[in-house]
Amino acid sequence: MAQTMRAALVREFGRPLVLEDLPIPSPGPGELLVRIAASGVCHTDLHAADGDWAVKPALPFIPGHEGAGVVAAVGAGVTAFREGDRVGIPWLHDACGACEYCTSGWETLCARQRTTGYLVNGTFAEYCLGTAAFVAALPGQVAFADIAPVLCAGVTTYKAIRETEAVAGQWLALIGVGGLGHVALQYARALGLQVVALDVGAAKLELARALGAEAVVDAAAPDAARQVLKLTGGGAHGVLVTAAAAAAFSQALRLVRRRGTVVFVGLPPGNFETRILDVVLKRITIRGSIVGTRRDLAEALAFAADGRIRTHVRRAPLAEVNAVLGDLRAGRIEGRVVLELP
Repeated sequence: MAQTMRAALVREFGRPLVLEDLPIPSPGPGELLVRIAASGVCHTDLHAADGDWAVKPALPFIPGHEGAGVVAAVGAGVTAFREGDRVGIPWLHDACGACEYCTSGWETLCARQRTTGYLVNGTFAEYCLGTAAFVAALPGQVAFADIAPVLCAGVTTYKAIRETEAVAGQWLALIGVGGLGHVALQYARALGLQVVALDVGAAKLELARALGAEAVVDAAAPDAARQVLKLTGGGAHGVLVTAAAAAAFSQALRLVRRRGTVVFVGLPPGNFETRILDVVLKRITIRGSIVGTRRDLAEALAFAADGRIRTHVRRAPLAEVNAVLGDLRAGRIEGRVVLELP
């Protein structure tokens, strides 16, 4: 095995990533060294590279948390994987395993969790370390580039749909048919939900139709909420917001029916307006949803393994990472971009 690897590093927030040759890390106890074949690009990678959030990564660091590849080396004590296994490295790198959240199946809320491509080096590199207990086994029949986005976009939206508590036959209003939303729509259909999709672009609404949405609505139309209420017979049972726009959050509360649940996934800056009277009188539940647990990830991958979820990806080499992030920043990406490594 080579002694160095090609990686894309953030050396300064808000500046282009730097491609460098770095030493290949060695797995410690409980770790795997994974040879990355494909890494999805998530909006969170852009936030990390720009240093947008209050808790910032320590510079320099390697972004990326949708890494799919094969095990190249196994650390001491690892028995669940061996060299050559197909695996995925997700956002949740590890958690403490002992707090009230870890012991109750909510490790994604662990205060001592570490996240891939943010608090530890990520998958925009030829090799990456993963914690064996949190690395996912990947199905053999799906290409790495196709399965990589499920490691974040897939599990995030699958979990969020579950959080709406909508059941088969009920209505889900989906606001945003982008990198997350186009996957969410497929999971919703696979779970038996009826979907009305909202977005501001004709191409994205057409994609929603192609993916099986029962109805599509221009989110910018003055009567968008009225259209949804009429289509769904009084409002959606669940509303999922994947759009990173504050206006979408306010709009969501106008689409939900009495006793319905609104789930937020998108992360726009700032705040949004909430009519407290509507929330109280209609008994509306408002929830945030963050990624998904290891069990959620296994379930999300199972849908992809049997062909019910197909991510729309554009492939690009690692050398084009800055162009990809520029397109993401400008809103020019439909579906998901996956960086392929030789």
